Amino acid sequence: MGKHLEQWWAQFLRASDRFDAGYLVEGLGDLVGPHIKAPLLRREVEIATDTVLRHLERPGNAERAEQAEEAAARLFRTLERIRDRSTGTEISTAEAGIIALALGGEYAASAAAAEPLVGTAKLQRLFVTALRLERFDIPMTLRLLDGGQEPEDAVRSGHLLGKYGWWPNWLLRVVTERALAGTLDEETVVALDRCAYAELTPLQANLARKLLSGNESLIDTAAQRMAGLGEPEAADALRKGDINAVALAARLISL
Repeated sequence: MGKHLEQWWAQFLRASDRFDAGYLVEGLGDLVGPHIKAPLLRREVEIATDTVLRHLERPGNAERAEQAEEAAARLFRTLERIRDRSTGTEISTAEAGIIALALGGEYAASAAAAEPLVGTAKLQRLFVTALRLERFDIPMTLRLLDGGQEPEDAVRSGHLLGKYGWWPNWLLRVVTERALAGTLDEETVVALDRCAYAELTPLQANLARKLLSGNESLIDTAAQRMAGLGEPEAADALRKGDINAVALAARLISL
């Protein structure tokens, strides 16, 4: 059995309304196809895959849609005949069955079946790339997946990081740490974005990073300084973990 169930892989399909099914089908064919030992069966799988890909390239073409449906159904029938006639030693249909699932639109089921054969890493990269999201941090998303995050959470963080790739390096380090810890959400990103627009010196940026990391002694010192400089509300907000107060605190404590 594979490491992940069908429901796990299905999260990728829900993560983007631009999911490239053609790219996924072609990629699954490239990964699984070489494992089909019987030449005639492998060739039939290739023909069926090409037919379905032609449809996915132009999904609005009725003729190609009909041809794709017929090709997928024909492959399923072929596999059923082989299984019915086989004694278990002639031809293995498992590998071809994985691709047949994909040709029938059952992408998550196909991935779950393919994982023990081709490995998790290649499949994850295939699915993440097929999302076709703009300003999307693919390496970070893969890193989060390897760290055990669910696809929906990893993709969301990867999308956020991709959108804000222009942030200064010190803040990107902070947001990366939060993404890896699973604590990155929209509200946090909005607050961090305000810090990104703040013009901080290298010293102030270093202080801001330490404040954002939760350094309690530094937060207390900064809050006292802010209160002493006439910013009691901001000082209280900083103590309560308000990210919006960090940039102001970094400026004041370094004066």
